[in-house]
Amino acid sequence: MAPPILAIVVPCYNEKEVLPSTAEQLLGVVQRLAKSDVISKESKIVFIDDGSKDNTWELIENLCEENPVNFSGIKLSRNRGHQNALLCGLLSVKEFADASISIDADLQDDISVIDEMLSLYASGCEIVYGVRSKRDKDSFFKRVTAHTFYKLINFLGARIIYNHADFRLMSKKALDALEEYKEVNLFLRGIIPMLGYKTGIAYYERKERMAGESKYPFGKMLKFALEGITSLSIKPIRMVTVLGIIIFIISLIMIVYSIFMYFHGDTVSGWSSMICSLWSIGGLILLSIGIVGEYIGKIYLETKQRPRFIVEKFK
Repeated sequence: MAPPILAIVVPCYNEKEVLPSTAEQLLGVVQRLAKSDVISKESKIVFIDDGSKDNTWELIENLCEENPVNFSGIKLSRNRGHQNALLCGLLSVKEFADASISIDADLQDDISVIDEMLSLYASGCEIVYGVRSKRDKDSFFKRVTAHTFYKLINFLGARIIYNHADFRLMSKKALDALEEYKEVNLFLRGIIPMLGYKTGIAYYERKERMAGESKYPFGKMLKFALEGITSLSIKPIRMVTVLGIIIFIISLIMIVYSIFMYFHGDTVSGWSSMICSLWSIGGLILLSIGIVGEYIGKIYLETKQRPRFIVEKFK
């Protein structure tokens, strides 16, 4: 049997500082694996420029001109976000590749694990997740917030792999199944476990970023977490309903209590309790409206059926 054609998909946004080193390291891996017939010599590294504002695309073009056999590039018409850029790359490479591996351009994910991923793929796994073995290098705040996020999103009914980001191998069969998911609000870490198929896990230790700045500061991470929760689960909106029922029951109890106190001659109302009640109920109403509005907004975007990405150039 001929060795499989592998495509390494690398989303890029303002990555001029790390791109030359990333390309060199990934090329070394591809050439080594091709030489030992683990993968086909037609295997490629595909960079997706997600509307970068620096000269990332120019660097990608240079790489493709210097080595068109192993490098390819896709330029999106504008910045569409990491998940859309990644999806663009995955759906593009499935036309020629037997398997794809997605990895971020900063190479904090350990590329030495690619050998193990391919071994698991050869044993029959259609999806192989790259999972961090520990988070010792993260700050205390990041460890706590990450742990909280994974616990919360699983509690809300969405199945995601703990300590897994977007470093994974997917077979052509898995990518064909992924293409059937048409939603605009993308959270691939939650969608891909829904595909089923046989899966494997390759553990690794995450490295420090080589250069440049993280593209996911706290604000973006919070937005990403909210996107994941509301894209995969309707449990928050059900919790709003349950909360409304609880408050309604409490209000009935308070009415009965007030009538009881009235007939006992104790009708003096407490100003503090009234103000606290008004503020708490008002806050819960606004929170509930916000949660419902978040879902309505997603329905609005989905019904428009706008394209998730537009390719401007392909090298």
